[in-house]
Amino acid sequence: MTMQQQVRMTLLTAGTLLWAGLTQAAADTQGDPLRPLVDASIRPVLKEYRIPGMAVAVLKDGKAHYFNYGVANRESGAPVSEQTLFEIGSVSKTLTATLGAYAVVKGGFQPDDKVSQHAPWLKGSAFDGITMAELATYSAGGLPLQFPDEVDSTDKMRAYYRQWTPAYPAGTHRQYSNPSIGLFGHLAAHSLGQPFEQLMSQTLLPGLGLAHTYLKVPAAAMGNYAYGYSKEDKPIRVNPGVLADEAYGIKTSSADLLTFVGANMAGGGDAPLQQAIALTHTGFYSVGTMTQGLGWESYPYPVSEAALLAGNSPAVTYNANPVSPVAGSRETGEARLYNKTGATNGFGAYVAFVPAKGVGIVMLANRNYPNEARVKAAHAILSKLAE
Repeated sequence: MTMQQQVRMTLLTAGTLLWAGLTQAAADTQGDPLRPLVDASIRPVLKEYRIPGMAVAVLKDGKAHYFNYGVANRESGAPVSEQTLFEIGSVSKTLTATLGAYAVVKGGFQPDDKVSQHAPWLKGSAFDGITMAELATYSAGGLPLQFPDEVDSTDKMRAYYRQWTPAYPAGTHRQYSNPSIGLFGHLAAHSLGQPFEQLMSQTLLPGLGLAHTYLKVPAAAMGNYAYGYSKEDKPIRVNPGVLADEAYGIKTSSADLLTFVGANMAGGGDAPLQQAIALTHTGFYSVGTMTQGLGWESYPYPVSEAALLAGNSPAVTYNANPVSPVAGSRETGEARLYNKTGATNGFGAYVAFVPAKGVGIVMLANRNYPNEARVKAAHAILSKLAE
């Protein structure tokens, strides 16, 4: 089966309960029947990790519920709300992957194309034998988590890729990597004749209805932009490096990110965007019980806390792991949990959703705290919501 056939097979249908439900006003959170459940899981995390503020958004049966804790800015005392802008770090990769999938749908490239087909400056390099899909799914052969410090310009970035030598045959190992998906996003946008920032900001985000999601926060929205806090409790915001927009550059609110979750669960935007979202749910390979898609990582549902922790563990994030290919596509409607973690130096994010159960959660914090704590809290909440 070709990837294009998989796109067609996994086409999401629009106009269903969940997407429409996100336009409804959320219930008063103080009287929200979900508040005791959310408080019980979130308040201990806030205390243990000294998190100044957190925005939690929950989707259940098409209805959005917002739960806000603490402050977005310690100096001003501004409280967190569902409109507070947080850095979401690598959760940005799910939007980069959606942009890449949109480029596939629009005919810019095919997932099985060799990378150097779309980057003439890489002709004669290792990328003659690496596909765009392998780049998107961290299986190009061992690209590192981050660029070396000295790679701080476009010219140095290109030189780095040209001289890079894979440690493994393409498609055999997963090595989580910003340079890997960063290059994918950069070339995907280029395949449609646009810079990444332009395609993301002017086409993808508006098409998804994400009116308060940014790569560069405009002056008019800076009042909503939270400060992150370092381990030393210093206020901090991201210092972007090469391909930062593509790998970890999004700033958004819990309300907007929940809208994106709703689009992933029930369809959103026009037909090409629906097809793009469907493609991001396609499984390429597995590491243990975790299946790697485009941006999203998924698990058969119900999933145990232990399995979810294993898939989001340092061993999977920081090490090269051999992969097992997935036969065929992963249907959007089957019982699977999709998730993604993300962080910058001052922020920590987590998103998880189960389309078959109509439930999802967004957790945005202005401190980078352990993935384990995020996963445990979200799993406890989603497990109860899915009953």
